[in-house]
Amino acid sequence: MKKTEGGVCAPKGFTANGVLCGIKKNSVKNDLSLIFSEVPASAAAVYTTNLVKGAPLKVTRRHLQNGVARAAICNSGNANTCNANGVEVAEQTCALLAGALDIAPGDVIVASTGVIGQPLDITPIKNGIPSLAAGLSADGSDAAARGIMTTDTVKKEVAYEFEIDGAVCRIGGIAKGSGMIHPNMATMLVFITSDVSISPEMLQTALSENVKDTFNMISVDGDTSTNDMVCVMANGMAGNERIVSKGGAYDAFAAALDAVTVYLCRAIAADGEGATRLMECRVNGARDETTAKTVAKSVVCSNLTKAAIFGADANWGRVICAMGYSGADIDPEKADIFFKSSAGCIKVCQSGFGVDFSEEEAKKILLEKEIEIIIDLHDGDSSATARGCDLTYEYVRINGDYRS
Repeated sequence: MKKTEGGVCAPKGFTANGVLCGIKKNSVKNDLSLIFSEVPASAAAVYTTNLVKGAPLKVTRRHLQNGVARAAICNSGNANTCNANGVEVAEQTCALLAGALDIAPGDVIVASTGVIGQPLDITPIKNGIPSLAAGLSADGSDAAARGIMTTDTVKKEVAYEFEIDGAVCRIGGIAKGSGMIHPNMATMLVFITSDVSISPEMLQTALSENVKDTFNMISVDGDTSTNDMVCVMANGMAGNERIVSKGGAYDAFAAALDAVTVYLCRAIAADGEGATRLMECRVNGARDETTAKTVAKSVVCSNLTKAAIFGADANWGRVICAMGYSGADIDPEKADIFFKSSAGCIKVCQSGFGVDFSEEEAKKILLEKEIEIIIDLHDGDSSATARGCDLTYEYVRINGDYRS
């Protein structure tokens, strides 16, 4: 497997585009994005667990009941959530796009991101769809990636090339996510494409299994959004024998999917609102995977730990405190804790107690952009990794006037 260029357009048969249609007043950023497959594609998705769900998710879930899609359209600037006519607007969007692309409205995945509770006028979307569709290009992934950004500071895009039974296959993805990120599926908007031939059932299985260790293991601020979704379209144009059950071919696809999702998870966590550092917590030596995940997530969700990382303060007491209230059945007096980065690795706790360490060396390690907190529970063979970011003054500033 190797990285390649092209994002969601790297796989055969996919084009994309992004345009500015004027959903948010005075904005100069793209706010409407489109991904299109020239042939029907197997499709799968996972959705937020928030009981309050955006209208686009309700429409998309209905459209994907047959496991087939041709296009995905997403607007930024307005979440189309808690609107009396939200479903109608989402359906209108699908119908307008279907007319422009000469496809069925039911073959459209629709998504929205932005402010909750504000009416979404269909007019700018209606006016923008003709140029959006006309501008579809094999080089359009960049424009599409930028069109789904809200408070994101960088675009999130990646693609990989790999083989299945001698057939060259590709998979690519774009994502948006910076705030309202918490491990409870899906945590953001992610659009993934592939030219692998795989049944909708096996595609859904691969995605549902993958998110348990990737998108469900990141947190920026503890808020689970209303519009979160991860969707995958696989159109089969790579020419591999269709994957209809688990085996070597399925494993190869699952590994490629994991490469994309891990990359996007790290990008989302690193770009948390106001963040200056990516924070990863790796828990080893747990009695089972559930324990490892529970501890890792508790640490990356701890505001006190996140604040300590922002200040490059080796306050490992914040870490062991979060471990203790995680709800996991652990023995703190078996635990070792390390801080690690490209500047080195330092042990700060052994068997639940503090050890002598150089504060100067620890500060040097914690001043790097990517920080790893390593915990060894010495209680088994299971492990897990959770991802998050530091908590900064800027996070409060951004969310103090998000609507203005």
